[in-house]
Amino acid sequence: MTHSAEPPAAEREPDVRFTYANERTFLAWNRTALALIATGVAATQLLPRFDVEFGRRMLGLPLIALGAVLALTSYRFWQSNQAAMRRGEPLPRSPMPLVLSIGIGVVAIIGVVLAAFEN
Repeated sequence: MTHSAEPPAAEREPDVRFTYANERTFLAWNRTALALIATGVAATQLLPRFDVEFGRRMLGLPLIALGAVLALTSYRFWQSNQAAMRRGEPLPRSPMPLVLSIGIGVVAIIGVVLAAFEN
């Protein structure tokens, strides 16, 4: 029985500039996560009450959830990028730009709908 499995690619230390760039990207994702969470908390606690029941929560909780998802996934993507660089492979694609775009768009639509129902 012939086994044609290739041996794993040799890992090497990537150029420090790429490692630092990967780390800066990780930190930027976490700053964005913190901003989303802080904005969500502010929306649920500081905005005036909407005419729609739970209006502040409908606006703030998706932001908090989006920030949490981003914070939890950013480390995994940092780690995946670092591993790919060590193996000399292309960097994996992250779905987070799409997730963030859709999430922020949905929150904007919720804000427009809530504002439309204000007296």
